[in-house]
Amino acid sequence: MSSNKPAIVAHGIYKRFKTGRSHIEVLKRVDFDANHGEVTMVMGPSGSGKSTLVAALSGLLKPDEGKVSALDQDIWSLRSGKLDRFRLDHCGFIFQGFNLFSALTALQQVEIILKYQGHPKSVAREKAANALMEVGLETRMNQRPSELSGGEKQRVAIARALAKDPNLLFADEPTSALDGENGQIVIKLLQRAAKQHGAAVICVTHDPRLEAYADRVIHLEDGRILDDRRVTHAPAGTAAQPHRQPELIEA
Repeated sequence: MSSNKPAIVAHGIYKRFKTGRSHIEVLKRVDFDANHGEVTMVMGPSGSGKSTLVAALSGLLKPDEGKVSALDQDIWSLRSGKLDRFRLDHCGFIFQGFNLFSALTALQQVEIILKYQGHPKSVAREKAANALMEVGLETRMNQRPSELSGGEKQRVAIARALAKDPNLLFADEPTSALDGENGQIVIKLLQRAAKQHGAAVICVTHDPRLEAYADRVIHLEDGRILDDRRVTHAPAGTAAQPHRQPELIEA
């Protein structure tokens, strides 16, 4: 269930990058919010600014202007060490490249992040095993990445994120390296993170098939939000209706 209070709110996020003697504006004073217990899908073509937006929201890339308040903290006012700790304690990350350690088993991949959080070894191992069971990898815990399929690697990455029980879960193109069947498994697991764990799930994708699993869909293009609609999940056999009409924002 979503709460009335957003998990994260951003105002006026502006980011530009220098290329040679010129600058490219990637985000043009974007406002954004996301709720606990919901999957918010950020969609748009390559170069639209969606990955940069998620990096700014998650404390990975500081915007040139704007404010991000996550769990009632102004994250970009935090010192570097406290920001690192905030991400460790409250944020989960899932990337298209999996970001797994080649020498570690699936169990160790999840366990290591829990040890960094300060959990005793026995607790970390139990939580890691439970997370892997939740994503259906109970028989693959002792396999290393080279022994896992792409879909299994992404499920290890999801287990690693879920094991921390994060308040905020950021996924950047989590299905782009997967076939349709594995992609559907992954997005259903993200949906579970929102509905059963209460996380605010923010997922960047250009795959229109994933819209059906979102509570809210935001379309970004050329650094601006073109439309923002809430999805009403209707009973099977009826079409879902948007909560409100898209608002077009002038360039």
